[in-house]
Amino acid sequence: MTKIAVLVSGGGTNLQALIDAEKRGELGNGKISLVIASKPGVLALERAANAGIEGRVLARKEYDSIAAYSKALADEMVAAGIDLVVLAGFLTIFDEQVYEAFPNRILNVHPALIPSFCGKGFYGLHVHEAALDKGVKVSGATVHIVTPECDAGPIVLQKAVQVKEGDTPETLQRRIMEEAEWKILPEAVRLFCDGRIVVENNRVHIKD
Repeated sequence: MTKIAVLVSGGGTNLQALIDAEKRGELGNGKISLVIASKPGVLALERAANAGIEGRVLARKEYDSIAAYSKALADEMVAAGIDLVVLAGFLTIFDEQVYEAFPNRILNVHPALIPSFCGKGFYGLHVHEAALDKGVKVSGATVHIVTPECDAGPIVLQKAVQVKEGDTPETLQRRIMEEAEWKILPEAVRLFCDGRIVVENNRVHIKD
């Protein structure tokens, strides 16, 4: 069994997609064992509780530095025997202590086709606002392995989504979640849990 920790900061829609995928048997031998929230009272914790998954709060404001927070986060997941970390709308910065504890074992989903509309400042609706301002005809989502450089890790999966006339950031965000994020994130987790992801020279190769 591959023990998965999902890190959240808000509503947990991607967490719910993973929970639903696990219920359908679509995460291979993966099991969501732990949900960690960066602040209390978020809906994602309620989703975890409803699914019978242990939820914990590690509030960033309770630590005096990124280093202290990162150490607590890494220690918590190592102690829980976590094999794979999934960032699902986790908006808190952590440092190399987490990367070193889980090398090539942290996945993130980004709501654009990297390398477009990614990096510092590109999160949430900001991504979709930038895409619409640019007038792109296609956007989408990317699952990548997390590295210290923001949104620059090896790409695992991508899925394109059509941008429609009259789209707002909110309607585009919703379509990308439904048509891309909620599909490729569980698929990437399954590939990892099945041992099919190989990282070489900052590229992901998927084994048959």
